[in-house]
Amino acid sequence: MVEIRFRSLTLEITLPVATVTLARPDIRNRIDTVMAVELREACGEVAAEDRVHLVVITGAGDAFSVGRETPPAELAAAARLEWITRMQAASAVAALPMPVIASVNGNAFDHGLELALAADLRIAADQAVFAFTDISRGTLPWDGATQRLPRLVGPAWARDMLLTSRFLDASEALDIGLVNRVVEAPRLLDETRALADAILAGGPIAARYAKEALAHGSDLTLEQGLRLEADLNVVLQSTADRAEGIRSFLERRAPDFRGR
Repeated sequence: MVEIRFRSLTLEITLPVATVTLARPDIRNRIDTVMAVELREACGEVAAEDRVHLVVITGAGDAFSVGRETPPAELAAAARLEWITRMQAASAVAALPMPVIASVNGNAFDHGLELALAADLRIAADQAVFAFTDISRGTLPWDGATQRLPRLVGPAWARDMLLTSRFLDASEALDIGLVNRVVEAPRLLDETRALADAILAGGPIAARYAKEALAHGSDLTLEQGLRLEADLNVVLQSTADRAEGIRSFLERRAPDFRGR
């Protein structure tokens, strides 16, 4: 096990899983420029490690993240744009090539919810609450919410959440597809591990290719998406994992995928 401690988060790598924990529990893991930069750095560390096949992102304490710190009021327009750019981290999470699970241990608001949206799957504790409150304060989300939210829950619910700043409990979030699973808070860690194990039981290269097809296919025509799927399958056929999958099936045993 390798643990890298940043100022605002920790990165723990216990192969084949990497866990990123937002670690500002005293202020409920609010995101500032330091945490955003460190999140991008942590994602870079993970992406460079081929033996990491899955990432979990969660929060320390009783919240996942309740948003971002307020920008300095005296910032000029150009400086404010630079500050916003430095604060963006969700795209680094979304760009990770391996599956990412957001283990939402508590409330996820605004910028914190934008980070959760960047994951592939979200499993939430039953007491978690979700909201985008930016517009109620005269501001606008800037780390992907206006783009990722409608793709996940549909435009009607995205408009509802963004324009009304409404709060959703975990069961409502499950109903609209904002999260994939809801579990009792004491079981969140075990259920996150079970979900991770279910993904890791498959081929890691196949999982990466499936993520790639899903991520890019929505921006393609159906014909183009089908071609992408076919091309990725052709590439997959040349891997050792694919050969192991066939052998294990014929030998009626569990496959031993190595990510090669």
